[in-house]
Amino acid sequence: MKKLFKVLSVVVMAFATLAATLAPMTQVSAKEKVTVWAWDPNFNIKALEIARDIYLKDNSDFDLDIVESAQNDIVQRLNTSLSSGVTEGLPDIVLIEDYRAQSFLTAFPDAFVPLDDYYNKEDFADYKVQATTANDKSYGVPFDTGVTGLYIRKDLLEEAGYTLEDVTNITWRELAEIGKKIKETTDVKLLSMDLNDLGLIRAMINASGAWYTKEDGVTPWIADNEALKEAFTVFKEMYDADIVNIHSDWAQMLQAFNGGKVATVPQGNWITPSVVAQEDQAGKWAVVPWPKQDNVEGSVNASNLGGSSFYVLNTKNSEAAAKFIGTIIGGSKEFYEQAMNEIGVLGTYTPMLETDVYNQEVDYFGGQQIYKDFAQWAEQIPSVNYGSHTYAVEDILKNALQQYLSGGDLDQILKDAQTQAENQLN
Repeated sequence: MKKLFKVLSVVVMAFATLAATLAPMTQVSAKEKVTVWAWDPNFNIKALEIARDIYLKDNSDFDLDIVESAQNDIVQRLNTSLSSGVTEGLPDIVLIEDYRAQSFLTAFPDAFVPLDDYYNKEDFADYKVQATTANDKSYGVPFDTGVTGLYIRKDLLEEAGYTLEDVTNITWRELAEIGKKIKETTDVKLLSMDLNDLGLIRAMINASGAWYTKEDGVTPWIADNEALKEAFTVFKEMYDADIVNIHSDWAQMLQAFNGGKVATVPQGNWITPSVVAQEDQAGKWAVVPWPKQDNVEGSVNASNLGGSSFYVLNTKNSEAAAKFIGTIIGGSKEFYEQAMNEIGVLGTYTPMLETDVYNQEVDYFGGQQIYKDFAQWAEQIPSVNYGSHTYAVEDILKNALQQYLSGGDLDQILKDAQTQAENQLN
């Protein structure tokens, strides 16, 4: 009997030792591991790292696996997997550019989780909420804004006889006239553009509340689109006046303004880090509101170019993913303050306007409070339905623009583009 008790005691001790050994392993495996796909290590990836670290303060059982991948690769992998129905290997959270979001939400509505219960969409700018909404449900948490501004060289402007007031809240034609004077005085062109990237045209018409498709986001709107016609017309006037520098890739675009080839940079606020990279131009730059269109009713001095939002896929970890992204990206002032200070992220989270975070003076821009300006302009951006065909229509319009620059009749060119879009998209 004593021998039996001795054996049982040994067995009990062995189980106790085993349990103590396995306890830490059990705690590790209990962590909620969420995977996210995003691009740009110096911007989006860094922002996710900041978001993760803040969330971990109150959620120590959370684990975020951040996978960096090029935007085009993410789009291709999502399309391939969702089209085939094989979702194994997909992330729990994915960053999607606002121009592309509707194509995914329309084609694969069951693949994404509605996020209305995880953040307050009333806290975000209307144009971002519309970009992330489908069938009256919010599927994305708005992230960075692509609010535009006209970055301008003050020294070149003054040399041509103008002041910042002369380029504030003006139209594109007014800017073109100033550009001609700058070119005449300094031999520096007004702006640079890649003819295979219609971002400038896109932002011009967005300021007028127009897009390549009608309000349904599907029906092509080209032939009778006054905003688009105006954008083509004014751009050709600038092109013919030889105040447009033509570049063909990102590096050449940077060289255009860093190297002093152009006097302005009409871009989204995300270009700021690239502008300030040219240290010897510190103090020479300012940012003024986006020019509005001349002959389009309702056009404003504010627009958008780019921007993305976070979406949660319908995975086994979707609940943990939605809580994380909704809590931090969807509602943390601490996140937006830290992300702005460290990497220049400017979101459309409107409660930040009630703080003094955006009031910092930026030395490179002569002490201008550029973040406060951008945040205020973001509230004025017209909401448009980007629809599902932005880049498909733009492929057609690239050829149309080339034809027009070569001397073609604009009305006929736009009619032909309308027909091509209707045949291709319907």
